[in-house]
Amino acid sequence: MPSWLAPQEDSEDLSPDSVRDLLDGDDPDRLVVSDDHLPHRVLPAPPAALALVVVGILAVVVAAVVMVRNTPADIGPVNFPSSAGPTASRVPLSTKVAGEQSAPSSATTARLVISVVGLVHRPGLVHLRPQARIADALAAAGGPRPGADLLSLNLARPLHDGDQIIVGFSGDGNRRAMRSAVIAADEAGLPGPGGQPVPEADLPSGASGKVDLNTATAAQLDALPGVGPVTAAAIIEWRNRNGRFTSVDQLAEVEGIGPGRLAKLRDKVTV
Repeated sequence: MPSWLAPQEDSEDLSPDSVRDLLDGDDPDRLVVSDDHLPHRVLPAPPAALALVVVGILAVVVAAVVMVRNTPADIGPVNFPSSAGPTASRVPLSTKVAGEQSAPSSATTARLVISVVGLVHRPGLVHLRPQARIADALAAAGGPRPGADLLSLNLARPLHDGDQIIVGFSGDGNRRAMRSAVIAADEAGLPGPGGQPVPEADLPSGASGKVDLNTATAAQLDALPGVGPVTAAAIIEWRNRNGRFTSVDQLAEVEGIGPGRLAKLRDKVTV
């Protein structure tokens, strides 16, 4: 407690009579009343202290309001899926695996099988992607050999499954040129673009089992003695250029057929 609020033990209590005697006296000094003779009273608190109390009360009220507003709402129960039965994640997984397994089979069936023969480094069958072109088939066969006739080939021509590319040779001083050619699958009696093979009964043939030079396919000509894929392509090239054979002797005009080979073919072909 402040000293100014503490009661003074040595102070005298003034009675009404003593105060009256002091006022009635002639001595002016007796009119002066010292603080020691006045009763002690509790003075009111200063205004600054009251202001601090008010501010404290307001702070408590504001804090209480903020705490009430920031109290999180009750969180409802979380419903977890039951372990019984398949979950949603299992179905897409099985579907994805099935799709991945079926993709290679469809890609395999879509690849083209092309026959490349003649002046190439690795003649035979090559497997190409869909919409492949003649240039892709030659590259898969190791590329053309020196002297190969590439001017007769449209390297940008698209291929179909079962096509055959016959790479001929350019002419020089010792031999005549044999132009390159492309035999389509349906023209060779093989399955065409529709996938249906040409029946053997529909294949052209001459009387008495002889091969008709004007209607024979590359496969039929290739089966003749002494005739390979290159010579068969040369026969078809001559036929396309001249229209049709009018005599078997005109085979001598085909590149690669000499007198000896013509003698072997005379009894096997007809016009």
